[in-house]
Amino acid sequence: MPRYDFRCEAGHTFEIQLPFGSASVQPCERCGKPAQRQMVAPTVVFKAGGFYKTSGRSESRSLSSDSSSSSDSKSTPPPPAESPSTSHTAPSTPES
Repeated sequence: MPRYDFRCEAGHTFEIQLPFGSASVQPCERCGKPAQRQMVAPTVVFKAGGFYKTSGRSESRSLSSDSSSSSDSKSTPPPPAESPSTSHTAPSTPES
């Protein structure tokens, strides 16, 4: 059965466990005046995984991404490739 919060005309607040469909007006436990049921946000409990930024990620995945980024910064870049326009042959001269 759900628990409901009530507030009477005198300002007293209390909580009662009542079945579904029960009346929204109950007598106050302290003074006996009519008390109205209050609207209260339900309590939410996340029991499954996947609700946090870090959940669901494996340790090896995060370590491999860290190690690959650090090894890239330590390695030397490859030498630039020669372009075809810079050949080392002597220019031909016309014979006279």
